[in-house]
Amino acid sequence: MAERIPTIPFELQPKQRGLTFDLDRAIASVVSVKAIASDDAFTARSLGTERLGHGVVMRQSGLVLTVGYLIVEAQEVWLRTIDGRVIAGHALAYDQETGFGLVQAMSSLDLPVLPFAGDRDVAPGDSLVIAGSGGREAALAAHCVARQPFAGYWEYWLANAIMSAPAHPFWGGAAAIDEDGRLAGLASLQVETGDGKNGQSLNMIIPIGLLSPVLDDLVKFGRPNKPPRPWLGIYATEIGERVVIAGLADDGPAEQAGVEIGDMLVAVAGEKPTSLGELWRRIWAQGAAGVEIPLLIERQDRILEVRIKSADRLLFTRARVIH
Repeated sequence: MAERIPTIPFELQPKQRGLTFDLDRAIASVVSVKAIASDDAFTARSLGTERLGHGVVMRQSGLVLTVGYLIVEAQEVWLRTIDGRVIAGHALAYDQETGFGLVQAMSSLDLPVLPFAGDRDVAPGDSLVIAGSGGREAALAAHCVARQPFAGYWEYWLANAIMSAPAHPFWGGAAAIDEDGRLAGLASLQVETGDGKNGQSLNMIIPIGLLSPVLDDLVKFGRPNKPPRPWLGIYATEIGERVVIAGLADDGPAEQAGVEIGDMLVAVAGEKPTSLGELWRRIWAQGAAGVEIPLLIERQDRILEVRIKSADRLLFTRARVIH
């Protein structure tokens, strides 16, 4: 596990002066996460077979919080500590609704635990430290620029994501540490706003408050203990106020039902979606995984009705959960 996280320029790194918490202790809880999946894994094409990111020590027992896309279908997981130790782990849980994942270290990490943010939520203007693994050289001084809904093209939606700037260049699973030295969330993506000279790169951060309601289930069962959302296996994008199919999961429910790349979504259960977030919420409102989702699509100036037998997305992956 020789990979190293790229260094943040010194002028962009956080400084201890002016902070009310021990910066070095806080970022020492961030570890590097390397996961390896098999070549025939369902997610190998979209996520690759070798994935590298970050995680945060959340319990002295060696429980590490990370982003789920790093560890889904992982056959091997390796954790690197700030002092260079490499420790085996296993993928304990993945919650597709929030995007969080859990890794259990197989031996002692002997690192500080980063406490979760309390009742005070992150607000626009608040300072943040976006910390990757590797100490201050892998950490970025940032701030919250917005709290807003976020819709992902892969059937994902958050009601109140944290958006931060400047963007950490190696964001996957980096810790967002608030002004009190507590974990406010995990960086999941880099998103671009505006065009050209007016554009800005932001990190989308999954708020830590989404973890508490599902944490016990994730530790016990590897996933939330409730009926899963219906999954269609579509990747969609917005064109104006229309939603178009940009990709399909191989042999997923939508592909099996005859949906094609380039199809325009006209209606879900009789209602027109005008955004990605609206599309996903309308699909999920039809019931749990297994429910039939009626779609109207436009293809080459023709309106077609397609009925898709939805599925539980995790059943398409090679889950390797150990309890």
